[in-house]
Amino acid sequence: MKVASLSMHKGFFVAVLGLLLCGCTSVGYYGQAVSGHLKIMHATRPIQELQQDPATDAALKEKFRNVTAIRNFASRDLALPDNGSYRSYADLGRPFVVWNVFAAPEFSVEPEKWCMAVVGCVSYRGYFDRAEAERYATELKNAGLETHIGGVAAYSTLGYFDDPVLNTFLRLGNTEAARIIFHELAHQLLFVKGDTVFNESFATAVEQEGMQRWFARNSRPEQHKAYLAQQKRKDQFVQLVESYRNKLRALYTSRKPQDELRLAKAETLADMKRAYAALKQSWGGDGAYDKWFEQDLNNAKIASQALYTQLLPAFEALLEQEGRDLSRFYRRVQALARLSREERLAALNALQKKVE
Repeated sequence: MKVASLSMHKGFFVAVLGLLLCGCTSVGYYGQAVSGHLKIMHATRPIQELQQDPATDAALKEKFRNVTAIRNFASRDLALPDNGSYRSYADLGRPFVVWNVFAAPEFSVEPEKWCMAVVGCVSYRGYFDRAEAERYATELKNAGLETHIGGVAAYSTLGYFDDPVLNTFLRLGNTEAARIIFHELAHQLLFVKGDTVFNESFATAVEQEGMQRWFARNSRPEQHKAYLAQQKRKDQFVQLVESYRNKLRALYTSRKPQDELRLAKAETLADMKRAYAALKQSWGGDGAYDKWFEQDLNNAKIASQALYTQLLPAFEALLEQEGRDLSRFYRRVQALARLSREERLAALNALQKKVE
């Protein structure tokens, strides 16, 4: 069994160093993060070994064949890192690997941030145990914040570890496995410390370009058609959320008395639900986002959605400028990453305005 590699030891050292530098109040959080990740690493086995094992279920072996093809495609055709990531497997016996906690004030759609070693300041806090995530969310609620807990099927250790394929996303089928692997490897290729929106929007752009190329290369018309329909619904959902995020932002900066703000906020959220109902009807009743709207619709949930797509149009425009040549696109994004946060955002906003 493959337990550890040099890169894994490096990652562990960095995580422990971060724990020691961040003080007593962070020890519990860092402790669960290090412990949770090492448990996953100890549960992994190389996919090649599992494929050769007679005890491995035939259906699982077929999934391994597919995910291996996806992994090879990511490096060969998308110029993503060619390393040990997604060449091993771990079954965690649960539906999500991590639960992220998001928070926002009562009258703001800007997410709270937490500053940590290695990754800088991020707009969420991840827990390997759902109960711990819920306990922390309760603390935040008691402090007057709105919260949202989102289950995560995969995460990236940014190349410090060889990230494994997990049952949490392999169970979702080939399309989702491909999407997640392309997205997480993009984080390994480029990650700007402390800029969540930049990182997630970039990885989403790579993911979407990768999916188009994957379907074009593998000639699966029915799967591709289903993916495009799903993507169209997702894009419309994102546009709906962003439009109401802008409405709420304008409301919160209107300087109305708090009682009036609360009433107007409730009306805006109710209107958002009605807009979704109309959108769902245009989809023929497809309720893909029903749960998202049914449970705790608040500022934190709305802010969490924007992290992944807020700058996506800018990256799409940049990719188009580079003739959809990924190597050239990556170089342009790396140049942006070297700018200050303000300069980077200004450049991306300028790109975004060109496509609006």
